[in-house]
Amino acid sequence: MVENRAVDVNRVFIGAGCNRIVNNVSWGACGLISFGSQNAVSIFCPQSARILTTLPGHKATVNCTHWLPSSKFAFKATGWEKHYLLSGDAEGVIILWEFSLAENKWKYVSQLPKSHNKGVTCITAIVTSQTEAIFASTSSECVVNVWKVDLPASGGDCTVTCLDTLSTGLKPMVTLSLAELPGSTTHLILAMGGLDNKIHLYSGETKGQFVRACELKGHTDWIRSLDFSLPVSINEEPHNLLLVSSSQDKGIRIWKMALCDSVTNFDKRKAENTLAYYIKGPVFIAGLFSYQVSLESLVIGHEDWVYSVEWQPPSLTENGSCYQPQSILSASIDKTMMIWQPERTTGIWVNVVTVGELSHSALGFYGGHWSPNADSILAHGYGGSFHLWKNVGNEFDNWKPQKVPSGHFAAVTDIAWGRYGEYLMSVSHDQTTRIFSSWFNEAKLKDDYDTWHEIARPQVHGHDINCLAIIQGKGNYRFVSGADEKVARVFEAPLSFLKTLNHATSHLHDDLQVDVQVLGANMSALGLSQKPIYVQASSETRDKSGNDGFDTLESIPDAVPSVLTEPPIEEQLAWHTLWPESHKLYGHGNELFSLCCDHQGKLVASSCKAQSMTVAEIWLWEVGSWKAVGRLQSHSLTVTRMEFSHDDKYLLAVSRDRHLSLFSIDRTEGSDQISYQLITKQEAHKRIVWACSWNPSGHQFATGSRDKTVKIWEVQKEKSCVQLLTTLPAFKSSVTALSWGGSHRQNDDGVLAVGMETGLIELWGLSLNKNEHGSSFSGPKAHVLIQFDPFMCHVSSVNRLAWRNAETNDESDDMQLASCGADHCVRIFKVSFV
Repeated sequence: MVENRAVDVNRVFIGAGCNRIVNNVSWGACGLISFGSQNAVSIFCPQSARILTTLPGHKATVNCTHWLPSSKFAFKATGWEKHYLLSGDAEGVIILWEFSLAENKWKYVSQLPKSHNKGVTCITAIVTSQTEAIFASTSSECVVNVWKVDLPASGGDCTVTCLDTLSTGLKPMVTLSLAELPGSTTHLILAMGGLDNKIHLYSGETKGQFVRACELKGHTDWIRSLDFSLPVSINEEPHNLLLVSSSQDKGIRIWKMALCDSVTNFDKRKAENTLAYYIKGPVFIAGLFSYQVSLESLVIGHEDWVYSVEWQPPSLTENGSCYQPQSILSASIDKTMMIWQPERTTGIWVNVVTVGELSHSALGFYGGHWSPNADSILAHGYGGSFHLWKNVGNEFDNWKPQKVPSGHFAAVTDIAWGRYGEYLMSVSHDQTTRIFSSWFNEAKLKDDYDTWHEIARPQVHGHDINCLAIIQGKGNYRFVSGADEKVARVFEAPLSFLKTLNHATSHLHDDLQVDVQVLGANMSALGLSQKPIYVQASSETRDKSGNDGFDTLESIPDAVPSVLTEPPIEEQLAWHTLWPESHKLYGHGNELFSLCCDHQGKLVASSCKAQSMTVAEIWLWEVGSWKAVGRLQSHSLTVTRMEFSHDDKYLLAVSRDRHLSLFSIDRTEGSDQISYQLITKQEAHKRIVWACSWNPSGHQFATGSRDKTVKIWEVQKEKSCVQLLTTLPAFKSSVTALSWGGSHRQNDDGVLAVGMETGLIELWGLSLNKNEHGSSFSGPKAHVLIQFDPFMCHVSSVNRLAWRNAETNDESDDMQLASCGADHCVRIFKVSFV
């Protein structure tokens, strides 16, 4: 028997997309980037283009994240050993996390006591000293809270106290920015903007109350983003603070906050009645000084809503002083990011860099961010994708796209390994199918880990995709997908993908036909089908000018399928890696729910959502001809999961009606005729049965249910029935996914991976009916091998688990397990038996 401590689990890969929310991303002074993916806070490293970890703790969608210190205060954080992260969710909860640079470890510090009652929409912070930071948070309940964080100098925990709560009236604020006022170290200025089109300024002390200072009018639509610079010198006036604002009116405004006289001889009422007040702008008092706010510049260039603006992070000069560059990054829903700088002679702000313009593939940017040293800029888009550009020029700017992690931006519903385990395919409610693979050449350079990337997006659909089956057996790669439509669709790998896979995994298998005539696929603008692009046709159409003879309304601009020699970026994935659709399988009466393929690659079984026995039929399809060769009736509600036994003699199905069904599948030798028969149907659990999995080396199988149990069964051939062998001890939550993997060890019947509704995963070792001497029946035994660390697991329901069927050498006991979940993540783990 395997002891608990003899199993080691390591994270190999996480794929996830970014929540489609504006203030979701933050670039920290430590160089790492945080973002929300469903209920998890994800952390990615831009250098390696990997998601390093996800932080569990939120029970609702993560709306915003903010580093302490962020890239803006990187110049203050040179010697910091610990960095902190704030995250806010859709239920108003704010959590503080601690990241230790030396140990590379994360720690949950605390949940803020008096958080918001509705979703947090923005968090902004400033670092006032090595041991103190002030941050403000706003929510859709029209309340802004200001907090103080005491950072421990050495050891100890952070403490967070609420300094003030500000009510913003009837219209909520959606963006905030904090700064220290010029000439004063104890007074702060807080800017907030939102749905009333005005910028509201509040001044306050670092230890006390905030009071309304003034309002800035000018924008004609919602204010989307605000950012203070550090104090800058303009026209040799040293104490100026600049505020940049962006709005849905497509404009960007730069406001100057200038230090006036001391307040001893200042009369506010008299000042408000002067002409200068209306020409130059409002004046307010904070502490011993008065400040005048005026509009410095109006910047126009974007063609749609400007979702974010950000000052270039300050840098330290050689003499140790801080220098704030006059440079602003803006990101807009018009699919571009721009860098703006004032002309040297006139001082007029002009656009010096534009990146993006992603044709039809992206639906605009939700935010843009600078790296701490300002050599890279990052945008996140409507489709949950990241776009990173780095300035690789020496004397002149030369911004080049870089690799970034990618993944689904909605629940991932199904996964399947390629025939030889060389890639992982996933489908999601974000209406895409994606393929992830480790990139062989890159892995050789970096021996410490597998470098996994998304290498293709075979299907971009108009319906949420629920299930997937990769066709086993010889021939080209094919898969079947089922979505919220009554049709299953069959796709075939084009030549461009087969050659890309050759680059990625460094070897093509012999049984793949090299005479594939289809290079790639194109999507018709008004349809759901992906049409093939043929090898000859693609060379002809490239010679033509124009749009290939089609009317532009009916055809999306031609995809350009090409062989990828390095991991692709989002722009290539979105349209140029589609697979052509070869067949549609009609027959089901409702939305497709589950698919599986037998191990010889001759049969596909499909089921759909159902509330009656006739609709709950399982259809069998013959691979190749794609004829319906069987309709299996047994269940009265949706069949949730099906699986063929490893010798393809049985088909197991489990259902919402709490029953399991076992069918025998007989193939007549020498002909393609198939006969099938229901062997048994019996009640398996007390609640919905979500999952089932066969023993790879026998006729035993496991079922998992909402009743928090997993049961192990065995097929009794003589009696034509199913016998319950054992029930695992009750789990803490519903069991939603199972996968039974083979083991190289003697006296072991493999490893059962169990996934739960809470996102947690456990591995169980099974010894079914052999004792140590290998013959007589000593009763089945099951024991926990390992419970995965919650920081490794999903934060929402695990939808599917799958062991990798890799061609590994027998000496290695390492196995790989893939999982997908409702938290938008695809994960791969390495399981080592020490």
